Amino acid sequence: MDLTELNEFAKRYAKAWCCQDPESVAAFYAEDGSLSVNDGPPAVGRHTIADVARGFMSALPAMDDLVDAPDGTVFHWTLTGTNTGPGGSGMRVRISGYEVWQLNSDGLIRESKGHFDNAEYERQLRYGVED
Repeated sequence: MDLTELNEFAKRYAKAWCCQDPESVAAFYAEDGSLSVNDGPPAVGRHTIADVARGFMSALPAMDDLVDAPDGTVFHWTLTGTNTGPGGSGMRVRISGYEVWQLNSDGLIRESKGHFDNAEYERQLRYGVED
């Protein structure tokens, strides 16, 4: 993919997150693609990736930036929302992070390694963040 195509792909990926449909997010991955978060064990396959996405669906991600780097494509994002899930605190959350993508020949994500400050995310879920 050239940079223009990659940017369009990333915008569609962010929009899929905002639609609150985990299967739409998983469709951006190869059938045997993987997603790991903060160096955790990878979720492999679309069904498992959808489960991970479902866990974050109370927040709305937005695309911040996309960088084509030697070690992969880096997708920077920000999640903004309210913790209204089961047992939710009702607090506002705003956390940024990034994913390093490896794409396959079909232009789908073969591997994604996501990173964000989990301690800060957990703090915000409980106590919120100023807008």
